Amino acid sequence: MSRFEKLYPIFILLSVLTGLAFGTIETLRRIADGAIVPLLMAMLFFTFIQIPFAQIRHSFSNRTFTITSLVLNFVWTPVFAFALASVFLSDHPALWIGFIMLMVTPCTDWYIVFTGLAKGDVVASLSILPLNLILQLALLPVYLYVLTGTSSVISVSVFLHSLAVLAIPLGSAIGLRYFLAKSNQFRRLARVSLWPIILLSLAVMSIFASQGRLLIEHVSILGLLIAPLLLFFIVNFVISRRVGKKLLREDAAVTSLQMTTLARNSPIALAIATTAFPNEPLIALVLVIGPLIELPVLVAASFVIRRLNRAERRLG
Repeated sequence: MSRFEKLYPIFILLSVLTGLAFGTIETLRRIADGAIVPLLMAMLFFTFIQIPFAQIRHSFSNRTFTITSLVLNFVWTPVFAFALASVFLSDHPALWIGFIMLMVTPCTDWYIVFTGLAKGDVVASLSILPLNLILQLALLPVYLYVLTGTSSVISVSVFLHSLAVLAIPLGSAIGLRYFLAKSNQFRRLARVSLWPIILLSLAVMSIFASQGRLLIEHVSILGLLIAPLLLFFIVNFVISRRVGKKLLREDAAVTSLQMTTLARNSPIALAIATTAFPNEPLIALVLVIGPLIELPVLVAASFVIRRLNRAERRLG
C-alpha cells in the first residue's frame, strides 16, 4: 500500500472534523452544500478514467456476481434493515424512516474508491452501478410503503439528477480515454490515481459542513443509531464474504461484492429525504449520521479484506 493509502483513515477523520467546524459558519455551510454533488462527480470521473472499459463487456457477462449482488442489496438488505429498525427504532418513527432509506440504497459513488483500496474488481463494481442506481430509485417508494407505512414519490427531476451524477462522469471518462488512446497518451493516467481519494475526502468534508449543525443540535440521537448501524455493517461483512466465497471464484470479485453490500448511498438518500420529507429534519439527520459510522467502517473493511485475502492465499 502507498503511504497515502495507509494514512487514509486519518484523512477521513480530519475531513469529518473539519466539515463539522466549517458547518458552524453560515457562508461556508452554504458553499459546502453546493459543492457535494460536483465533488462526487469529479471523484467518479477520476475513478472512471483509470478503468479499462474494454473489460466491461466481460464484466457484464458475470451473471453470478450481478445476481448475487442484487439479491443481497435488494432482497436481503431490506429484510435485515426492517428487523434492525424493529428492534432498535420502534419508538422513533422518523429515525425508522431515515434508517430504512439509508439501508436500502446501495452506494453508486464512493464505494468504487473503497473497492480499489481493498484491491477488488473495480470493473465488475462499475458494471452494476447503473442497475443499483435505477433499482434503488424505483424501489425506494415501495420499500418505504411496505417497511414503514409511508407513502413517498420520487420526482422525475430527482431521478434525472441522480442519473446525471453517474452518467456525466462516466461519459466524460470514456470520451477522454478514447482521445488519449488516439494520441497515445495513456501514460498521463498514472498521474491521477490519488485524485479520487482526495476528492472523496473533500466531499465528506462538504457533507458534514452542510449538515453538521443538524448533527450537533441532535447529537444524542447518535447513541440510538450506533448499534443498528454497526450490526448492519458487521453482519453484512460476514454474510457477503461467505456468500461470495461460495459463489464467486476470485478474491477480487468477493471483495467487490462485500463493498457493494456494505456501502450505502447517503448523498442521494439525503437529497431525496430533504425533498420528500421537508418537515422531518430527523429523517435527514439519520442520513448525516450514517456516513459518520459508514466511512470508518469502509476504511477498516478495506484493510481487513486485504489482510484476510493475503492470509488465505498463504494458507491455500
